[in-house]
Amino acid sequence: MTADRVILIRHGRTTWNATARFQGQTDIPLDDVGVGQAQRTAEALYQQLVGTEVKILSSDLARAAQTARALATRLHVEVGLEPRLREVSAGAWEGLTRDEITKVWPDDYAAWRRGDADVRLGNDGETRSEAAERCAAAIVEAEKAMTGGTLVCVSHGGALRGAIFSLLGTPDWPWYALEGLHNAHWAELQNSERGWRLSRYNVS
Repeated sequence: MTADRVILIRHGRTTWNATARFQGQTDIPLDDVGVGQAQRTAEALYQQLVGTEVKILSSDLARAAQTARALATRLHVEVGLEPRLREVSAGAWEGLTRDEITKVWPDDYAAWRRGDADVRLGNDGETRSEAAERCAAAIVEAEKAMTGGTLVCVSHGGALRGAIFSLLGTPDWPWYALEGLHNAHWAELQNSERGWRLSRYNVS
């Protein structure tokens, strides 16, 4: 019992994306550009998924749930909300720009930029590895409950990049080995006898 493939979508754009502010788990909705991105992604994936078994799971943050519902509406399926698919909690960094962060946390920010998976964001936030573990656990739990078909998970850039490394069995790979997922772009993992393999990345 498992899904045949998993499609991992990053949410569409928000005003904080547009102004380069750390969002973390702050609940920011899509902006007008993001709504359009979500609709285009929904249409592209609808053409691939219509008539097949599909389960859609989303972070419970508005920007992800809005993106997920655009596809769910086209496919006439429900969206399950899963808090474990939330973005990495950025603690006191949330709402700040790079310049604002580096004034207070220059060393932590530099380590984060280098790809250190164990930097705790904003003092009281999460590490990348913690977020990757919880996000991957939610994906695995959902896909193992399926009997074939496609699991679609809508989440966030940081959480998804870490989860992909975890699902591929490569959690110690340097963070920069994969570029970040762009807004409303997705990655696809195929199930094989040897486990999950990354077949597509940053698709739109």
